[in-house]
Amino acid sequence: MQPSPQPLVPNESEVAAALGRIPSGLFVVAWRDGDADRAMLASWLMQAGFAPPLVSIAIAASRDLLAALDRGATVAVSILGESQRPLLARFGKPSDAPFADLDADRSPGGCAVLRDAAAWLECRAVTQAAHGDHVVVLAEVVSARGSTVDPLVHVRKNGLRY
Repeated sequence: MQPSPQPLVPNESEVAAALGRIPSGLFVVAWRDGDADRAMLASWLMQAGFAPPLVSIAIAASRDLLAALDRGATVAVSILGESQRPLLARFGKPSDAPFADLDADRSPGGCAVLRDAAAWLECRAVTQAAHGDHVVVLAEVVSARGSTVDPLVHVRKNGLRY
């Protein structure tokens, strides 16, 4: 009889270092709450399908965006460009007027999008699944605009925290 394999016990610092090396984009996810613009910075977004075009967005379970999606809100994702790194601090914290003094347009559904972004996508949530501290939302792209601007690529120092 073979002995049972020992369960793997991950070394937290090695896991943090390895997860931190996964590159991602940086995105401003915007939605409307009544007449007010709301926005958050996101890094866990990726294409998830071709037909229909889909993206997945991982959202912290405590974010107000989840309640808005439950009410049927659409979201607009501005894909940040290389020159937009200074916006990270602005959208990393909640704000009553996140787009004040910025060049922004409106998506067809009325969400704010950054005019100088590498691209933007307007999306409608299709389904979501909660696991751990985040909810993964699968969303269909219903409108979009691209550009030739290079997207901002982000690599974390630690993959176990923001």
